[in-house]
Amino acid sequence: MGDLTLSQAEFHRLAEYIYLKTGIRFEPGKEYYVAKRVEKRMRELDFTGFGRYFNYLRFQPSGAEIELLVNSLTVNETYFFREYSQLKCFAEEVVPLLTRDLGGGRLKVWSAGCSTGEEPYTLAIILLEMLADTGITFEVHGTDINTNVLRAAERACYGDRAVKDVPEDYLRKYFRREGDGYLVLPVVKKNVRLYRLNLNDGSTMDGMRGFHAIFCRNVLIYFDDCSRREVALRFYRSLEPGGFIFLGHSESMSRITPIFKLRRFKEAIIYQK
Repeated sequence: MGDLTLSQAEFHRLAEYIYLKTGIRFEPGKEYYVAKRVEKRMRELDFTGFGRYFNYLRFQPSGAEIELLVNSLTVNETYFFREYSQLKCFAEEVVPLLTRDLGGGRLKVWSAGCSTGEEPYTLAIILLEMLADTGITFEVHGTDINTNVLRAAERACYGDRAVKDVPEDYLRKYFRREGDGYLVLPVVKKNVRLYRLNLNDGSTMDGMRGFHAIFCRNVLIYFDDCSRREVALRFYRSLEPGGFIFLGHSESMSRITPIFKLRRFKEAIIYQK
């Protein structure tokens, strides 16, 4: 099979179907990016035409093919302690606010779009440091639509680039050198739950409740305006009163919905329920 060139009509049909299933929008201009990944799947399945593959994608009873295709289309690169000033704000300003009236309770934090796990493990390390000797426990939920990145997160072994911004004392305390990589230690992993979740699936999202903070950084940029508003409303319902949501530094919740309050801290601007 030679290179697959999706026609405009075929790209539109596929993009609309992916949007319907995931809320992720692939705009015109992404034809080549999408086509190369579709071509790979067609080769692996021995399909010779887009029409047959598209029917297979839509009508496969298990839904496994849409999951595999989405896996190939949503690979994201990340690293530990990304956007450090925002994490400093979380650690030094937000966590004390959240725990002030929590007593001996449990803090729940959600990394939505956790990719290969660097963000949820970073949050767990921060909370281990900030909550030591307070009597407050915590759990970090890491979710992603991509099952490949979740498997990598479960392995929790990372290369030099992923840990380049980890403070040296944290690297010694919470990681173990393993061959050419760094393995996250069980003291961190035991506080993190990883599982697949589609942010566009309203029924599943309805089960996400009781969170004190949500990190959804550089994820909503892949959604269109309508999907962003829907996801933002679901995040609002997922948060406890007074809970916070953290977006990427170039993102603005105010442009999506007015339901969150904007809070200005020393290190960052955060949105609050």
